[in-house]
Amino acid sequence: MAKAPVAGQAKTRLAAVVGGDAAAELAAAALLDTLEAGAAAYPPERRVLALTGDLGAAARADDLREAARDWIVVRQGGQSFAERLVDGHRQAHRLAGGPVVQIGMDTPQVRPGLLRGVADLAHEHHGPVLGPAEDGGWWVLVSTSAHQASVLAGVPMSRPDTGRLTAAALTDAGAAPVEGPLLRDVDEVEDAHAVSGQAPGTRFAQRWRDLVGSGVVAPLATTESP
Repeated sequence: MAKAPVAGQAKTRLAAVVGGDAAAELAAAALLDTLEAGAAAYPPERRVLALTGDLGAAARADDLREAARDWIVVRQGGQSFAERLVDGHRQAHRLAGGPVVQIGMDTPQVRPGLLRGVADLAHEHHGPVLGPAEDGGWWVLVSTSAHQASVLAGVPMSRPDTGRLTAAALTDAGAAPVEGPLLRDVDEVEDAHAVSGQAPGTRFAQRWRDLVGSGVVAPLATTESP
């Protein structure tokens, strides 16, 4: 699930600090890192990119088109984010089969082994896997049927209790999830510092270091409370 990294529309909380163009470049780098990890984890016929927004107006548009060349690219359906998530699972199950490992573009530190590992968990458990995020949300949902993801339509998104509410909704629907690994989403400056340190070889980390080095964003030591 991805949003075209267009300046003024991507990574708005980071944009408040680094500016709209730089935030879009960071989002593009994160998406490229994520596509690379997905491509290394699964074959082309098992990779679906559900996209919203205008890729032609995005930062690093040519690089993104090339990276997505061997993916099955579909448009996200639905009005709300939750509805688009439901539709993404539905389309992925129809086009590529299950289980569906659904992630976004906020975790550029994700590596291929981690993506394969959560799919293995779903196979072993014969049910969904929900990977919590440090902010209380979740970074991955592995659904073993499209019907499981339908519960997302009733879950409020982008809240500190989204992860707990998603797990409860799945459990109430008879599909209690196994908990996956905990990861940190990149939303704020502190997140970008932390994730860049965890995955220094990623495009995201390289671009973040450029911004720190050029003085666009303060180094980590000056952004933390005493």
